[in-house]
Amino acid sequence: MEMPIQELGDYGVEGYKNGIDFVLSKINRIEKNVHEIEQFYLNSSKKQANSSKGGSASKDKEKHVGHTKKQQQDATSKETDASKRMQELIRQFGKILHQITQHKLAWPFMEPVDVEGLGLHDYYEIIEKPMDFSTIKKQMEAKDGSGYKNVREICADVRLVFKNAMKYNDEKNDFHTMAKTLLEKFEGKWLQFLPKVTEEEKRRDEEEAHLQLSMQLAQEVTHAKMARDMCHELFEAEIHLEDLREQLVQRCRRISTEEKRQLGTALTRLSTDDLSRALEIVAQRNPGFIANAEEVDLDIDAQSESTLWRLKFFVKDALQAQGKPEQNIGGNNNKDNNENNNNSKRKREICDALAKTAKKRVKR
Repeated sequence: MEMPIQELGDYGVEGYKNGIDFVLSKINRIEKNVHEIEQFYLNSSKKQANSSKGGSASKDKEKHVGHTKKQQQDATSKETDASKRMQELIRQFGKILHQITQHKLAWPFMEPVDVEGLGLHDYYEIIEKPMDFSTIKKQMEAKDGSGYKNVREICADVRLVFKNAMKYNDEKNDFHTMAKTLLEKFEGKWLQFLPKVTEEEKRRDEEEAHLQLSMQLAQEVTHAKMARDMCHELFEAEIHLEDLREQLVQRCRRISTEEKRQLGTALTRLSTDDLSRALEIVAQRNPGFIANAEEVDLDIDAQSESTLWRLKFFVKDALQAQGKPEQNIGGNNNKDNNENNNNSKRKREICDALAKTAKKRVKR
């Protein structure tokens, strides 16, 4: 069924087409944003389900929402401070390393093993990762970002120096004995230094957890703003579409009296659900009309042209979906004069039928 257009004026068909295209492009953009927001909150729900700190996270969220930029700045500052603290620990650990390397037994471990010079042809078959104190020192002093990031990394390499010597040489060998002695001395000093490392690691873990929460909250703020913006865009799109519809209706012929009569009769043939939808269409343009009342009084003649056209299209599609004969709810014959005499009676019949159907719908 096409809406008979008498005259489009200056706006023209192309103008309506452009208007519809504009609304569709906005809807497509909104749809993509909705998908992004759904994915974000879906992932957030999974993370919260796997987290045992949901309660504290909720409290922190109340404190931090609205301070996104400050959170990001604080997170960056804390990360920088943590790096400085770790560098200080590495510097302090360097004193322990200096004490070990100054020991009289440390000289064999200061430089890389001279494999070729000593004829140790099986060395690389036994030792997977050679290590010595000069290599450790170079990596501690590296400025290109390739150096040690954590004290435990240095500790692991120091142990590797001695364990390599003990692995390659048997227990009766002097180098094995020297390595074992120095390793024991190192482990003693490491146990004294370890509480500082543990305290710093705990602090870093707490700050990292706080940083992740801050980032999560910042993302939530961003997506919440996106959701609000989408609501405004949807409202604007609806208004724009409504304006287009009204402009189009103004250029259409008016619904005839006969078509109103046929529309009223057709409404009584709708299913309960379809009748509810039809009444909602009326309520959209008529705030005083209560669509879900137990009894309704629908005056077809009092409805706007826009409402009548929407009802006409809806009823036609609904009856076709129900498989009922369409009958003629869209014709335009010349029976207006005959129908005017029976207008009051017809309105009462329509209202009675609608009220009866609405009543059944409520009881069900």
